[in-house]
Amino acid sequence: MTALAPADVTIVVDVFSFTTCVDVATSRGAAILPYPWNDPSAAEFAQARRAELAGRRTQARYSLAPDSYLAAPAGLRCVLPSPNGAQVTLQAAPNAPVLLAGCLRNAHAVAASAQRLGATFNILPAGERWGDGSLRPAFEDLLGAGAILSYLRGSRSPEAQAAMAVFERHRTSPMEALASCSSGRELELRGHNNDKILAGQLNSSDCVPRFDGEAFVAA
Repeated sequence: MTALAPADVTIVVDVFSFTTCVDVATSRGAAILPYPWNDPSAAEFAQARRAELAGRRTQARYSLAPDSYLAAPAGLRCVLPSPNGAQVTLQAAPNAPVLLAGCLRNAHAVAASAQRLGATFNILPAGERWGDGSLRPAFEDLLGAGAILSYLRGSRSPEAQAAMAVFERHRTSPMEALASCSSGRELELRGHNNDKILAGQLNSSDCVPRFDGEAFVAA
């Protein structure tokens, strides 16, 4: 995060699956509290904040599966650990005057809100991890970042232009692109096809999740 220039608005993008979960949950009136991955203090943190703790897929009511929030009740507070999107959120928050969660589902809504809230923007594709825990680029996050950037006005860095080019190439068929990328194939092998379906629904949501210092809530 030290390489980022100061900006009025910062937008975290983790299409598979943190910010997609955040969009689905907050659009239903829930609050998502990001937390580091595999941190043993998560349960204590959740209890202290009267929140539920998300767990592993198929083992817990709420998890990093976006469809686990489709029936989330309004007022739910859920601590959601994540190795990518949550970690990026927590690292960016101290220096971000405004921090939003963006994905393909809410790309237009988030961009429109960002334009109202500021004039300069940092878009943070969270990326993925290799088996050894090291970071790897993630096509799906580049696609999501490009979608948001395509709705923003102003000059753009070369990296932003590259992300936009990726989105323009797949604008008419984002779900197909997600299905065929490496992360999408990995999800399919694990039986998580609904992730791709929900994540690929371009501009299906008008929710703008904003981080309030502790949780993402609908702005």
